[in-house]
Amino acid sequence: MPPFDVDAPEVARVLAALRAATRVAVLTGAGVSAESGIPTFRDAMSGLWARFRPEELATPEAFARQPKLVWDWYAERRAAVLAAAPNAGHAALVRLERTVPRCTLFTQNVDGLHQRAGSVRVRALHGDITRVRCSRDAAHDVGATWGPADATGVPTCPRCGARLRPDVVWFGEALPPSVLQEAWDEAEGCDVYLSVGTSNAVEPAASLPWIAAEAGATVVVVNPDMTWQRRAPNVIPLVGTAATVLPALVDRLATSSS
Repeated sequence: MPPFDVDAPEVARVLAALRAATRVAVLTGAGVSAESGIPTFRDAMSGLWARFRPEELATPEAFARQPKLVWDWYAERRAAVLAAAPNAGHAALVRLERTVPRCTLFTQNVDGLHQRAGSVRVRALHGDITRVRCSRDAAHDVGATWGPADATGVPTCPRCGARLRPDVVWFGEALPPSVLQEAWDEAEGCDVYLSVGTSNAVEPAASLPWIAAEAGATVVVVNPDMTWQRRAPNVIPLVGTAATVLPALVDRLATSSS
């Protein structure tokens, strides 16, 4: 991949759009976290887990059939997440949030790295792997007061005794309606939409940048691979990784705004 050219004409277009923007929306995907050493969802199927497909474990049905197996897989993934640190791409998005009047970040990642980096207006579309919730009533914030394990070895909810489960969206489950609605609203109402580290191939999040484009926003796609990205006059591709492109972009924005 060639070095990112911060002086390229398309970068000038992005900077002009960001300087004029009062409302920015950001969508991030697995590519942002991969640069922190967190394997993508399917890359994580290695070692003892290589004989499984993610779709075999990340479902309510799998948890009902083999709760300890699913719990242990997510425990291993959670440990990897907690051992990772935010990278330069995460840090650049924190700076962007502090630069523009309004910036809302929607992430498909479940690792919480945006929050740990310092981003404030973060909406997790797929949940947070570092949290657990009751499998019966969806209550949050029970991690500090887990009940004893049930007969399968899975911790139970201190309120009702049902099994705890990872606070993530599994296959076959809907995204949180309020978060999804806010994502739609921001896509329709923003001036600039940044799609970072995602192929934009998995719905419903995949539609968000194109909703923004149809509403007239400048859409900026930051990704090493543009295979699945749409083309339009107001869609600007910046080929590269989040940790390379975003810091250079925000540095130049800060310089030109000072």
